[in-house]
Amino acid sequence: MTTMSSRAKKAGPFSKRFRRTTMREMMRNRSLYIMLIPVILYFTLFHYKPMYGAIIAFKDFRPFLGVWDSPWVGFKHFEQFFESYYFGRVLKNTIIISLYQLLFAFPAAIILALLLNEVKNQIFKRVVQSISYLPHFISLVVICGMLIDFLQSDGIINRLIVTMGITDEPISFLILPEWFRVIFIGSGIWQGIGWSSIIYLAALAGINPSLYEAAAVDGAGRWRQVWSITLPGIMPTVIILLIINIGNFMVVGFDKIILLYNPATYETADVIGSFVFRRGILEANYSFTAAVGLFNSVINFILLILVNQIAKKKAESSLW
Repeated sequence: MTTMSSRAKKAGPFSKRFRRTTMREMMRNRSLYIMLIPVILYFTLFHYKPMYGAIIAFKDFRPFLGVWDSPWVGFKHFEQFFESYYFGRVLKNTIIISLYQLLFAFPAAIILALLLNEVKNQIFKRVVQSISYLPHFISLVVICGMLIDFLQSDGIINRLIVTMGITDEPISFLILPEWFRVIFIGSGIWQGIGWSSIIYLAALAGINPSLYEAAAVDGAGRWRQVWSITLPGIMPTVIILLIINIGNFMVVGFDKIILLYNPATYETADVIGSFVFRRGILEANYSFTAAVGLFNSVINFILLILVNQIAKKKAESSLW
């Protein structure tokens, strides 16, 4: 009893002092906390509150019964997904397309930022930036419509390759399965490379110019400066963005796939998201959709934790 009372006496003044300090800091920065209220409300109402709906993945959800009154079915919908004839195909396509995005689309923005950083002509640099940023502001539906028009048998792409003698006959790009991933990844790079490079350009602007001056005095050329100063300078930013991208590894842009694919290209184009759209949304099987979405979220969460821990140990940069 004596020990507990002595601890309470020690903790009492400390807790009061902590509360007073906290209240003083909150009053001093009250404008910042007031600005934070809409952000907290937004994430609470639109991100955390709807999370309770994930339980329909374990129920046979019926809209007229509601979430709580719908009967429980356990892992029935997960088993249906894993035992589906198309599970292997959609999982394979999802992983392959996501890997291609990491291998080609992710480094493309870094390369563009490095090239623009070396350009000394400011007018030319601004023109290139404006041209590369523009596709980001075009609607995805418009982008896909342009791709369909350009890649048709009588489209501009086929006319060019036939005129140049590259091929004798037009290529059915949108019907041949082997061309879908090339079109998807290539158009994604074109649409997002400029916008994604902005973050890297901001990181490059934060590198101390005196480092380049010292390297030049020591006789280092431009390539050596890029390798020894520029890349290490932006590496923390690259690692953070890589972790975020891997955290969305299983979330392929299925909306773009739905706009571009067709039954002839399902072999290489059908991913988990598009399969769920056909099976869950069009057939109104909402529980199945929730189960697959929860499966995707768990995989992404595990990948995020693993990659973050690896980055923390190996590169000493991480999200937390």
